Amino acid sequence: MRPDHYPAFINLIGKKCVVVGGGKVSERKTSALVRAGAHVYVISPELTVRLEKMKLSGAIKHVARPYRKGDLKGAFLAIAATSNEKVNRTVAGDASFLVNVVDFPGQSNFITPAVVARGPLTIAVSTGGASPAMAAEVRRELELLYGNDMARYIAFLSKLRKEAMKTVADRKVRENFLRRAASKEIMDILRGEGLEKAKEKMLLELSELRKQND
Repeated sequence: MRPDHYPAFINLIGKKCVVVGGGKVSERKTSALVRAGAHVYVISPELTVRLEKMKLSGAIKHVARPYRKGDLKGAFLAIAATSNEKVNRTVAGDASFLVNVVDFPGQSNFITPAVVARGPLTIAVSTGGASPAMAAEVRRELELLYGNDMARYIAFLSKLRKEAMKTVADRKVRENFLRRAASKEIMDILRGEGLEKAKEKMLLELSELRKQND
């Protein structure tokens, strides 16, 4: 049994990342890299309409030809996303750093998980390459469990934490309050009664703590 992959969130801001391939899979991978702040180079004779728009907007650089040896020079990460298995194997063999070969985890030294993003909350789901379909199904379940209000509530929590740091002097009391703000009870209120009700409850509790400090 091979070892599990080591889970990590990688800072790609300003890093050169190369995506080989210009189809729909490349489109998804490239979009994710751009959102992460990477400098993305797409190597492919042709691009999808969406990738072409990204090129025209300056979001990506396009090398309009098939992959050649040396194209990975200076790259931090590479993704082989062509429909040609031989090309994908060549990319994997040329890379001495992070490389992902789409649909062939055995040729990769990292895999990309199914992701649920709700503002600053990111949940990654992986089966270690055993079943991407299962990872996608779990992701869909998590998307229902953690709805769009979650992003807004987390933004609220960031402000709430700053306010608690300023106004609740007792460290233990403050930590208990912040843990409660992320408790199952409050999550149930968020899902069942809505964002405003959850915010209202935590603001009321913070107000009570302030009175105790006075």
